[in-house]
Amino acid sequence: MRFEQKVLQLRKQHGFSQEELAEKMGVSRQAIGKWESGTASPDIENLIRLSELFGVSVDRLIKDDDQCNSELFETKEIEDTQMKAFIVRAAKSTYAAKAPESKPSRPSSHDFTYQEGDYLYIDSYVGSGKFSGQEVVWNKGEPVWSMNYCGRVTGENFSGDFLKEALLLIPIEQPFRGPGTYQRGQYSYHCSINGDFAWFQGVEEIYYDQIKIYELYFHGGKIE
Repeated sequence: MRFEQKVLQLRKQHGFSQEELAEKMGVSRQAIGKWESGTASPDIENLIRLSELFGVSVDRLIKDDDQCNSELFETKEIEDTQMKAFIVRAAKSTYAAKAPESKPSRPSSHDFTYQEGDYLYIDSYVGSGKFSGQEVVWNKGEPVWSMNYCGRVTGENFSGDFLKEALLLIPIEQPFRGPGTYQRGQYSYHCSINGDFAWFQGVEEIYYDQIKIYELYFHGGKIE
């Protein structure tokens, strides 16, 4: 069965009209029609949404007669997009969300754990005003991505709540810390990154009245 046939069948199995599926996906009805006719294919983000909505793996969606349809998507690109989306959800559900800490994995460490299916995320750090930590993602028990960070408060008026606000805005295209810039009142957040998801390094800073009061350096990448 081809991809377009699967989309049509799954839509009907779930009792959705094209209009209803379009509304749930955030696309036009015409886009759904093109996917089902085979004249167009969804991008990776929409493919993942279809997978989540129908409860079917991405592999099952894109394989044609049990053969991977490489014309639609590259498997590694899909895996990276899934992992990025998971990291964003994990980051928004743990430290930045003021979630309760999990059991310490090391003496005096602060740990946060988040899991979805085969993916597991653990953020563990030590220290407070000067601190160091690591975020790791596992898939089916195998480590697949990691980021190390080290930071410190360098001035007065530091606000942990402001930092968490910025971290909640983590962008899916660079799911490492916060956005490039964020400002509230006298506080301003800045994050600069070099590299990509597979190998990166960066720095985040917070200023109060244009005076730097916090800095953090981070680096990481995929584990293979």
